[in-house]
Amino acid sequence: MNIVLRITAALLLCSTVAAAQQNKSRPNIIFFIVDDMGWQDTSEPFWDSVTTANRKFHTPNMQRLAKAGMKFTNAYATSVCTPSRVSFLSGMNAAHHRVTNWTSKWNTSTDAKDTLLAPPAWNLNGISPDAKQERSVYATPLPQVLKENGYYTIMCGKAHFGTYGSIGKDPLNLGFTKNIAGSAAGHPASYFGEKNFGYNPEKYIIQADMPGMQKYYGQNIFLSEALTKEAMLAMDTARIKQQPFFLYMGHYAVHLPFHEDPRFLQKYLDRGLPRPEAAYAALLEGMDKSLGDIMDYLDANHLTDNTILIFMSDNGGYSHPPRQGGHNTQNYPLKGGKGSLYEGGIREPMMVRWNGVTTPGSVNSQYVIIEDFYPTILEMAGIKKYKTVQKLDGRSFVKNLRNNRLRDDQRTLVWNYPNNWAGGNLGEDNSFLTAIRQGKWKLLYFHKKQRLELYNLENDIKEEHDLAAKEPAKTKEMARLLTARLKAYNAQLPTYISTGKTVPYPDAVAEGSR
Repeated sequence: MNIVLRITAALLLCSTVAAAQQNKSRPNIIFFIVDDMGWQDTSEPFWDSVTTANRKFHTPNMQRLAKAGMKFTNAYATSVCTPSRVSFLSGMNAAHHRVTNWTSKWNTSTDAKDTLLAPPAWNLNGISPDAKQERSVYATPLPQVLKENGYYTIMCGKAHFGTYGSIGKDPLNLGFTKNIAGSAAGHPASYFGEKNFGYNPEKYIIQADMPGMQKYYGQNIFLSEALTKEAMLAMDTARIKQQPFFLYMGHYAVHLPFHEDPRFLQKYLDRGLPRPEAAYAALLEGMDKSLGDIMDYLDANHLTDNTILIFMSDNGGYSHPPRQGGHNTQNYPLKGGKGSLYEGGIREPMMVRWNGVTTPGSVNSQYVIIEDFYPTILEMAGIKKYKTVQKLDGRSFVKNLRNNRLRDDQRTLVWNYPNNWAGGNLGEDNSFLTAIRQGKWKLLYFHKKQRLELYNLENDIKEEHDLAAKEPAKTKEMARLLTARLKAYNAQLPTYISTGKTVPYPDAVAEGSR
């Protein structure tokens, strides 16, 4: 070998070693997100006391994670799934990115019909990395930034980032290197492998699309378990490639249909739970087993100390039949559920384990929201120089992970849902809503009735005592703050069907209530 070849070989070896060392120093990151899981759907309490719901469910691995990491008691998402997932991918508030409702088919609204209000022209095709795609938010997806900085990016499970036929339907277009089961589907046709997870393209157009899961067709395996096995195989690939990995572990559970996971069902039936609620509890425990299996995988492969594990849900728990109990009672002590901007529709169980950073068994009461994960995860990964086509609304909470006593009560969080989720059959509290939180105060604006409600969450987490009439100055202050934020986001509001006029901003409603 001549001297030039030797020098070239030596330089290549040095660069390879340097890259491997850099990759090894970067943490792996797992974002474990559950679908439709409520704040109370766990045996790990996220309130100041154990509740009846906490005693109903059995999630030992959530308890295990809480002991090992930091629990957030004021974590928020949006009230339905796709807006939360787009906020995660874009770092934008839903009022800003305008994907304000769940998505399905190309250029097709999912809003239920209403006789008074019409939803605005929201971005019903989801997120897109191409500015030319209509009715979409143009954004640089978080996985793309991670991928460009050396991460092996894995999508496993539910994606639901865009409509069937859109660019965002395929996670591989959004920066993921590997896609397992992610598509435009918001829920599976079936959780059972022996039923091919419901694969029937003649009956189901969207739910039939679950890439990479065909090898489980006909097998006696539940979807939550199959996804977990595939996630581990993908992490194995990253290890072989000597790349740090980012895993978006998106469980379809615990979304409808409440199919019965046979591994856990019987014990809940033996406790006397009605069969649909027993099925729901079994779905939860199956999800929890997946969490435990992934934690065991990290331990067995000596990855725990260099892997950040984040647990989150995408919206409040479903709180209507076939769930046990009356409408909007399942998330108690929180009011409401999925589709609502009361706490039961937006407050989520969240935990972070980052060994060497988070204090084991700690609790953090700082309020955070789903778009905060974008800058937080990039800071966790040590990525400081990056460009996005969108302006980020989220804030990194890494400093709060390092010190759980830090508080920012001046920050404002905004929710905008100018949509009709499920129609009047589930109540008007689930449609045409806007809300804001700052510190202990929360204001809700109900568009249809032009009603403002004010709550002190510090004293009234149940949102039982509307203080709008007793605290008119605070109501107007919060209404002005909410209006300013909506205008800054260029947020959309619904219109009156009869006149085509937009509903008034909340400050106009507050001033008119003198």
